Amino acid sequence: MNPSTEIENGLPLDMIIFGGMGDLAMRKLLPALYMAFLHGNLPATTRIVSTGRQDFDREAYLAHVEENSRSFITQSAFNDKTWDGFLKLLEYVRLDVQAAPDFGGLAQVSRPGAQRVFYLSTAPALFTIICDKLAAAGLVDGNARVVLEKPLGHDLPSAIEINEAVGKHFAESQIYRIDHYLGKETVQNLMVLRFGNSILEPLWRAPNISSVQITVAEELGVGSRAGFYDGTGAMRDMLQNHLLQLLCIVAMEPPTSLNADAVRDEKLKVLRSLRRFTLADIARDTVRGQYTHGVSGNQEVEGYLEERNVPEDSKTETFVALRTYIDTWRWSKVPFYLRTGKRMQRRSSKIVVEFANPPFPLFPDAPGGVANRLVIELQPEEAIKLQIMAKQPGSGMQMQQVTLNLDLQSAFQQRRAEAYERLLIDVVRGRLTHFMRRDELEAAWAWADPIINGWTTLGEKPHPYPAGSWGPAESFALLARDGHAWVE
Repeated sequence: MNPSTEIENGLPLDMIIFGGMGDLAMRKLLPALYMAFLHGNLPATTRIVSTGRQDFDREAYLAHVEENSRSFITQSAFNDKTWDGFLKLLEYVRLDVQAAPDFGGLAQVSRPGAQRVFYLSTAPALFTIICDKLAAAGLVDGNARVVLEKPLGHDLPSAIEINEAVGKHFAESQIYRIDHYLGKETVQNLMVLRFGNSILEPLWRAPNISSVQITVAEELGVGSRAGFYDGTGAMRDMLQNHLLQLLCIVAMEPPTSLNADAVRDEKLKVLRSLRRFTLADIARDTVRGQYTHGVSGNQEVEGYLEERNVPEDSKTETFVALRTYIDTWRWSKVPFYLRTGKRMQRRSSKIVVEFANPPFPLFPDAPGGVANRLVIELQPEEAIKLQIMAKQPGSGMQMQQVTLNLDLQSAFQQRRAEAYERLLIDVVRGRLTHFMRRDELEAAWAWADPIINGWTTLGEKPHPYPAGSWGPAESFALLARDGHAWVE
């Protein structure tokens, strides 16, 4: 294990996780903190305090962690000695967020003068209550930081309400609105790819780019989240946050520096330049879907309406595809196609930048379709690929599409940290670049709300698609009428 590094202000660190017994904490947060500890990225003075309503003592809590969190650590990174050292950092405090006296107990556990990071891994409805009671217990000071998990609101008014409530006690510079997609190595590398390479930046605009696709496809269904998901849907759960953030990084102008606000200023400009949808636009340029019975992962699976806790007449979408435009000089008339869905054929997240074909067909026998694509794969593997045309061996000038694979894993021997680990380290070190600012969040909701409300006005049911497919046929027609096709 590397020697631990201290945070910038030299204070001891108290990482306090609300919802510390929940699924996210066990599957993602504690494994990520273990990896940070393993690689020396937590201060030696760190304590991790989980809160929950279970009446556990510390021994029962550690047993729960052993049973529910340890298996989510990569086997090659696990060793007993480091795990034992990590467990020594863990504490447990029984806390009901509705009970003010419980926060007094938390105040007794937290060390005076510590750098407190409050991770709110709870329902957003509890954010206001938690922040109010933390402040009342004297736990919020100028050094405190708060991490907010999505979804941050259900619409623009609720997002504003959350921001106002949290902002009463924490300055904007103390608030970390987390989107784990922004912690992915390939997403962060996209800024370097765009602005650090002179061969790409002059081409990164209309008319050189003919279209951009962003896909986040999930193989799993709603599972145990059905009760939450049915009141949310794919638009609120994925597109309004994850996909819009990816779009911002693809489309933003060069920031004046790598300062957090300089980067976020440019992302905000993209969100404010997104064309607003009229009711006619919604009917023409959006597709909602809902998965039905099918085969996924070589197993028969239920349709959405058969899932537990889903009303039999639910109109909640599990799939969204849409075409949108960014009204700026750089992106004038370039369509952006966004797609996300559950129970898709396979898990896949990618950004596809399609470059315009040469204006004159010098090679008349060239195969049809797009000559050049930049494909940025985010999951399950992270890769950057450039598709170009090349001559086939032999006589004549027959062409074939080939792929230049920018193999980052071979080029760099350093370990690639998982998204939550990278973002938690950023929180500890006070780096805000890869977290959403308040005005970004509200601009995203201001764009998404009219679409969601428009669907209600139109009153159409989502189009059915079989589990294990790539979504409803209407999503393919959305691109086909422009002469494009989804890249699977």
